[in-house]
Amino acid sequence: MTPYLAHTRWIDGDHPDVAAKAAALAQGAASLEQVAQRCFEFVRDGIRHSVDYHSNPVTCRASDVLKHGTGYCYAKSHLLAALLRANGIPAGLCYQRLAVGTEGPPYCLHGLNAVWLEPYGWYRIDARGNKPGVDARFTPPREQLAFPVLAPDERDLPEIWAEPLQVVVDALTRYPTVQAVLENLPDVNLMPSIKPGAGRAGWIDAGYHVAE
Repeated sequence: MTPYLAHTRWIDGDHPDVAAKAAALAQGAASLEQVAQRCFEFVRDGIRHSVDYHSNPVTCRASDVLKHGTGYCYAKSHLLAALLRANGIPAGLCYQRLAVGTEGPPYCLHGLNAVWLEPYGWYRIDARGNKPGVDARFTPPREQLAFPVLAPDERDLPEIWAEPLQVVVDALTRYPTVQAVLENLPDVNLMPSIKPGAGRAGWIDAGYHVAE
């Protein structure tokens, strides 16, 4: 679990402001699960989604997301991971590949989190921010994410990353405005997994994952 508790450049749970917010959210909580729920609901409801609110600046580092109160889904997931880790709760980053429109293409990544909860194990949560048609909640062990995977070539990517994908960091640090990021949303190539001992015929759709 060490990588999922680490304070890093983008998930800087050791930043004084992030650490203070994490402590405030944990105060009086009866369990780590309750702390996790409080952190989730704070990021979901208290941090504005960049596109929903047309809110600049573009943020990436967790402490900047907290400072400015705004971020894309990816940036919000960085802050949530930082708050959870600051409270000693293992947290990672997950991604979905979703159609930008109703059916796609084009496609883009959507960022969310996985948190380690006893007795459930890894549990995915999506702090993107609710709006009409989006109702993500903290309801372990049942997942209630922001978006279903429906269109062709949409995927729930199975990896749990300790650090953001570089393509996500590049998008959030290269483009100066929310609109510019919106016009250059990150995406990945998908590589099918191979069953142990199998050849190409062993590829299974459920095994699709990120090809870095």
